[in-house]
Amino acid sequence: MWERQHEFAADKIYAMCSDLGGFFLKVAQIIGKPDLAPAAWVRKLVTLCDQAPATPFDAVQILLEKELGQSIGDIFEKFDANPLGSASIAQVHCARLKGDKNDVVVKVQHPGVQHLMMTDIRNLQAFALYMQKTDIKFDLYSITKEMEKQIGYEFDFIREANAMERIRRFLYENNKKSPVLVPRLIRDFVTRRVLVMEYIDGIPILNLGNEIAKRGINPAGKMAATAKQNILKSLTLAYGQMILKSGFFHADPHPGNILICKGSEVALLDYGQVKDLPDQLRLGYANLIVAIADNDPVRAMESYRELGISTVSKCPNEQQEMLRLAQTMFDTKLPPGVAMLQPFSEESSIKKISVQAFPEELFSVLRTVHLLRGLSVGLGINYSCAEQWRPIAEEALYRAGRLKGIERKTKVRRRSYLRRH
Repeated sequence: MWERQHEFAADKIYAMCSDLGGFFLKVAQIIGKPDLAPAAWVRKLVTLCDQAPATPFDAVQILLEKELGQSIGDIFEKFDANPLGSASIAQVHCARLKGDKNDVVVKVQHPGVQHLMMTDIRNLQAFALYMQKTDIKFDLYSITKEMEKQIGYEFDFIREANAMERIRRFLYENNKKSPVLVPRLIRDFVTRRVLVMEYIDGIPILNLGNEIAKRGINPAGKMAATAKQNILKSLTLAYGQMILKSGFFHADPHPGNILICKGSEVALLDYGQVKDLPDQLRLGYANLIVAIADNDPVRAMESYRELGISTVSKCPNEQQEMLRLAQTMFDTKLPPGVAMLQPFSEESSIKKISVQAFPEELFSVLRTVHLLRGLSVGLGINYSCAEQWRPIAEEALYRAGRLKGIERKTKVRRRSYLRRH
């Protein structure tokens, strides 16, 4: 009975998000995760990550020729009128530049979407102010302000191109082999609303299960499990290095932005949402990661204060509840026996602890961790990113002079990590 109801609700929510467009396509990405929503919702809403309503080709052609100052026929040997995919801000087409043998991807912004998106977000801010004064004791307004800023950046493809180059350079220079593939930019064809980059051949992570079955591999077998673990390991390593080592990171790892290539290699696409954490927050988060990995409530509370997260609690076991809140917010691991988060249940830490102030700049970290958790649950793997990131966090703290008299185990972990990377 519940499954039928979920299917009915999924169709209704899908139709609403698809019809309204704008920010509501982002809403579908936020709630359509297997750690947060029923399976029927996830199956339906996840398609809006890369199969949102597309802009007709004649409108795409007009925008392209206006932005690039030439006709499509003058620039491209071929141009596929049917998009490879379409999301909330833009859609992508496969093409080939004249005089080149390799395919490229052309990212084109949906006309008129910026005004619609920003109007939706301002409406959401009014709703957030109401909600945090009633049932949800969390600083939602600060989060919506950060969303307004971050999503606003997505409409500037020149900024995105610079971010993609910066992250590509960082990952390729700091590893013997980059944990994820980052597309190479075609710099001569970048404007505020058009971006041309190399084509990376792969399958969307959403289609991984079907692809495994198509190759005659048992989706529940050891080979499939190993492939999924390698995919998650690559993503986790890349994000740990970006957030904790660099502070400049890709902040939108939803399924539509991840391709799986030959040999379980992972390609990370779409650099419209990136975040540059100040060193104070980067190191404060590194300290919190160590606290979560070590199950240390005292250190977790110290990290909260350092990060500027202000809380009020009347719980008798406040320290343990604060650690639970940190694990729920900033780690990917679900508690034993829990398949789906229930943030509005009476037992939820967010119900027991009032978060009165939450730094806007931390929202991108929070969202990134939650998207990684959704991916891990979708792949059937329950793991802790905090445990995976602990050696990177310890290295960051060590380099900043924050780890005095390092314990032997810390030194061993750090040496082991540096040898591997």
